[in-house]
Amino acid sequence: MPSPSKVLASALAVLVLAGCAQRASGFTDGRLDVVTAFYPLQYLAERIGGPQADVVNLTKPGAEPHDVELNPRQVGQVADAGLAIYLTGFQPAVDQAIDLEAADRALDVSGVVQMLSAEGHEHEPGGEEEEHEHGALDPHVWLDPVRYATIGDALADRLATIDPAHASDYASRAEAVHAELDALDMEYAATLKTCERREIVTSHEAFHYLADRYALTEVGITGISPEAEPSPQRLAHVAEEARATATTTIFFETLVSPKVAETIAREVGARTAVLDPLEGVSEPGADYFSVMRANLTALTTALGCTS
Repeated sequence: MPSPSKVLASALAVLVLAGCAQRASGFTDGRLDVVTAFYPLQYLAERIGGPQADVVNLTKPGAEPHDVELNPRQVGQVADAGLAIYLTGFQPAVDQAIDLEAADRALDVSGVVQMLSAEGHEHEPGGEEEEHEHGALDPHVWLDPVRYATIGDALADRLATIDPAHASDYASRAEAVHAELDALDMEYAATLKTCERREIVTSHEAFHYLADRYALTEVGITGISPEAEPSPQRLAHVAEEARATATTTIFFETLVSPKVAETIAREVGARTAVLDPLEGVSEPGADYFSVMRANLTALTTALGCTS
């Protein structure tokens, strides 16, 4: 008869092997382990994954996601995930972790929608803006409800492939999210159809997709990255554009200092207001839809819209 110590050792070995198998499968206690790169992807994963998914976001609430760095624990979460959802080129540290640890279990959302080029964000000569550090594509795709809905549909399909037992659950939740996004799109289109102005001056060029969808023109103080320093020439150009278009509002965002926007606003006699790029949500109770509707209210006021 085996000794108690040998029985215990055998039991521990079985538990370790079972744990490794569970991690390798990407499920914990029957729930799919999902890792998301930043808030808009987390929101979709939680809405569509529902109780069948355990979602972890790699970007902490209130953090600026462009330059996020991952600690060893987070890299381990990527390695153990059944699905990692990211947008290539937006967060280099996340790209690297997924390439090394989860390349065969990843959904790159830039591959499921038509992305817009970052080349349209060129600035005046002599500027200090970044050299398209995100590559050739503008990453801020979630600010277009139509493209965002397409990403949700693709996510549901991927979840169903990984966890076919709950395919109908993922599909029904994705359908509900898609319907909400269709309603949001119609609300934006109707509200922004007739406005006194169609130019929006923003602290950084995060709103290309929104502007493209609703026939607006974005004038960014800085380019794709919010941390870029605008040159004096760029500041003068933005001020000139703001005066020429009778801009009443210079928009800044929640996760970046408003100082440059306030400087432009003082120079042209405009006010400042928040236009949130939704890269993260830090206000209690806020979510994608509440922030998008707050943005619509801000745009309606700034542009003098009459629906």
